[in-house]
Amino acid sequence: MSQAADAKRLAGRASLYFGALVIAVYSAFPIYWMIASSFRPAREMLTNPSLIPHTITFDNYHNLLAQTDYLRQFANSSIVALSTVLLTMVLSIMIAYGVTRQRMRGKQIIISGMLYAYMFPPLLLAIPLFSMLNSIGLTDTLFSLVISHLTITMPLGVWFLWGFFKTMPFELEEAAMVDGCSRLGAFLRVVLPLSVPGLVTVAIFAFLLSWTDYTFALVMIGSDANKTVPLGLASMVGAFDLRWGDIMAGSTLIALPLFVAFIALSRYFVQGLTAGAVKG
Repeated sequence: MSQAADAKRLAGRASLYFGALVIAVYSAFPIYWMIASSFRPAREMLTNPSLIPHTITFDNYHNLLAQTDYLRQFANSSIVALSTVLLTMVLSIMIAYGVTRQRMRGKQIIISGMLYAYMFPPLLLAIPLFSMLNSIGLTDTLFSLVISHLTITMPLGVWFLWGFFKTMPFELEEAAMVDGCSRLGAFLRVVLPLSVPGLVTVAIFAFLLSWTDYTFALVMIGSDANKTVPLGLASMVGAFDLRWGDIMAGSTLIALPLFVAFIALSRYFVQGLTAGAVKG
């Protein structure tokens, strides 16, 4: 009986590992193909693509950097994404903490409104936002993109941090205030350090949503000088000229900051997701 149970348990574990392996390969293969294709010669990519490139070349990266405005677009994306993360963190922390700790009417309406705002697709928000920003002369600027991205990142940040702050015992702040800290000092010395996993999770999601945005950039940006990387790569797709090698190289460089962020902050990210799932 024991051997049958052990065999059943072993089979179940093997099935679980096999399923996880299949999902991992399915998820990672497009990323591998993108990176591998960025090092293929153009002829090999179009005539004889293989799982492993026969010839390694850096011509795609050289052409991308030398013949396009990729560096300027990369700088624009960096400015927009970092500004969005900074404003998302500041505003989300203030709103979530205020709603959690202060006595006010309609707190649940505020939180529910944030959640409902996140449910709207970007394209549904982009047109009214363009009309509003155009009336005050802010279209075709990086600042207009930051404002647009906040409509997606800030509701997510408030919703996530609200669940995080809500389950944090207020007695910790009271103890700090008894020891001489002000309300702000207790927040900075007690609440924020304990909220690092949640803050990192919100920052990563805000950066990801802003860095990879195409919809808002397509609507808000009209000049080449203010294009971001996704918009610049999309402009490489022409009716008669399709440079797959340059596009794959540019896509790889887009993904590079995301890989670095996840590797450097993966421990906090997993803790934040787990805490948010349990505490929210």
